[in-house]
Amino acid sequence: MLPTFRTVFVAALSLIAAVPAAQAKSVPVCGYRIDNAYPHDTGAFTEGLLFDRGLLYESTGQKGDSRIVVRALETLEPILQAQIDPSVFGEGLVDWEDQLISLTWRDGIGYRWDRETLKPLGTFRYEGEGWGMTRHDETIYQSDGSSSLRLRDPATMRQTGTLAVTADGRPVENLNELEWIEGAIWANVWMTDRIARIDPKSGKVTSWLDLAGLRDRAGGHGADAVLNGIAWDASGQRIFVTGKNWNQIFQITPVCTKGA
Repeated sequence: MLPTFRTVFVAALSLIAAVPAAQAKSVPVCGYRIDNAYPHDTGAFTEGLLFDRGLLYESTGQKGDSRIVVRALETLEPILQAQIDPSVFGEGLVDWEDQLISLTWRDGIGYRWDRETLKPLGTFRYEGEGWGMTRHDETIYQSDGSSSLRLRDPATMRQTGTLAVTADGRPVENLNELEWIEGAIWANVWMTDRIARIDPKSGKVTSWLDLAGLRDRAGGHGADAVLNGIAWDASGQRIFVTGKNWNQIFQITPVCTKGA
């Protein structure tokens, strides 16, 4: 029996409706492989992490215990250390030229440090909360716990723009510590085991890195002992991750299925 016009029309509508669903793809999720592990100070409430020139740079939080530490990966003994004003809560850290720049959580004050000595060079003010930072060329990307990143000029720390971050069309809240790795922004998502890999042009999450299991392996206890801290060794092509009050820093390699 030949199909009626109505039958053909309904079938065509069903096909059209199915096309967007077929094209919609969830953001892929990658696993990980541990390549190495290094000691981490369990007293360090990690807020910022970076690796450069063979050294690890870390900023920590908590009022009265916020500091900047420079050390080798293999030992907890600081090469350099600077205490931050005990009345403020230290946050993210980034390098720029011969300086390190750090933020505070809700105090609206940032610090500039001499990279070679950690001597203070000055302060600056900014609006909103300060969380994590990373830099690419002359642009600093800063998180504030929302689903948007603030773009800043490192010379002045004035805001020059914003980048809204989405996954599957929805905002990604609680963006925290950041790292620029080979053309993408990697962001810890606070209170989760996941890192978002973000396209800096569109703000879209191109893949997730699920690091479930690392917290337990690093002796993370309590609600605050969450994943936070990403560092990229560009010369050695190594990725390091850690968390607040963890006992280890892990060198990892993402394990992704094809297309992730």
